[in-house]
Amino acid sequence: MNVIEAISSRRSVKNFDPNHEIPDKDLKELIRLTKLAPSSFNIQNYRLLVVRDKELRKQIRSFAWDQPHVTDASVLFIICADLQSHEEDPSTFWSHAPQEVQDMLGPMIRSFYEGNEQLIRDEAIRSSALAGMTLMLSAKGLGYDSCPMVGFDADKVSKLINLPQNYILSFMVPVGKQTKTGWERGERLPDEKVVAYDRF
Repeated sequence: MNVIEAISSRRSVKNFDPNHEIPDKDLKELIRLTKLAPSSFNIQNYRLLVVRDKELRKQIRSFAWDQPHVTDASVLFIICADLQSHEEDPSTFWSHAPQEVQDMLGPMIRSFYEGNEQLIRDEAIRSSALAGMTLMLSAKGLGYDSCPMVGFDADKVSKLINLPQNYILSFMVPVGKQTKTGWERGERLPDEKVVAYDRF
């Protein structure tokens, strides 16, 4: 399946085969592809919690309005972000680059974010959203379906999964084999409502 087909056919699926188990090779490939998502300064501040434990997922489901796709999907991804990624050694992200690039970008990373809590949080949400969309399109390309979820008590889920203090929880993505197709896609808003050119 090519990218255009994946984008066009991806739907938010809520009915999954609870007996399907995702093979390790597919799970590893899904993670590999997701990690190719872009991030500012390449700091890769998204974090993926892969939840396969059935009992844990039952507990998460109890904090997610009892939505069955939390437990019925083959795997549940919880997409998070590390608010302190910009403080890491720049060589973590730029050791592959020419020395002049490292010398320029390395010192820039920390000073760009330091003291700007809003920017740090905004960047965390942006990066985790890009990773989540990459995950969902990759899943579609591998023959799976998914559903982005914000319908859960983030505080309770965060405590349940021992979310590190410097992380934020962005959203969840169940992935698996659908048993019922998602709803028909609603009409897209007209271009004049959504698109502007040069200035608003």
